[in-house]
Amino acid sequence: MRWLGWLGALALGWAGCAAPAQDRVRAYNEDAVFLYQRGDYAGARDTFLAALTLQPEDPGLLYNAGQCYDRLGDATKAETYYNQCLQRVPNHPACRHAQVALLVRQGRTAEVTRLIEDWLKREPKSAEALALDGWLWHQAGDLPRAQIRLQQALELDPRNCRALTELALVYEAVQMPDRALVLYERSLEQDRNQPDVAARINFLLSRGAKPPKPE
Repeated sequence: MRWLGWLGALALGWAGCAAPAQDRVRAYNEDAVFLYQRGDYAGARDTFLAALTLQPEDPGLLYNAGQCYDRLGDATKAETYYNQCLQRVPNHPACRHAQVALLVRQGRTAEVTRLIEDWLKREPKSAEALALDGWLWHQAGDLPRAQIRLQQALELDPRNCRALTELALVYEAVQMPDRALVLYERSLEQDRNQPDVAARINFLLSRGAKPPKPE
């Protein structure tokens, strides 16, 4: 599942930048997000890159550019921009997830495991790190371990969209659509800009899923 909602929620602007430059960067970003959401990834990429000429250190723009290259199938460029973003914000949740997903697609599982283990050693109470570890175990097919990690993430942060959505996917995989529906709805309450999550809710409702009754 992709995490497109992050594109529209990135903070822009750095202290000391001239106001006109900030306005131009903001306009570029808005145009690029619009193009991305329409599926014009090349146009979005070019617009994000134009914004980066004005604000080259902005981690959000670097991440967005990486997402465009990722969608265009240029894994090398995508990884370069993800790495640049993470050099500036090491625990950028969306970028870290995108980086890990890219490495998994390339079969670089050992590298991914090390990255997540290092993050968990640095921040053992990070809900984002635990959610990403849960996602990785889900990708590996170890649903019980994925469930444990995702529940640990939600104990630390009950509103973590990534953990809510990924745990819902796990519940779908073990044929528990009612529980999945509840978690998808909770995730969407936290961030309405998640079209994939909304689509899963509609799918489950069309199949007759209902929230479980209180015990």
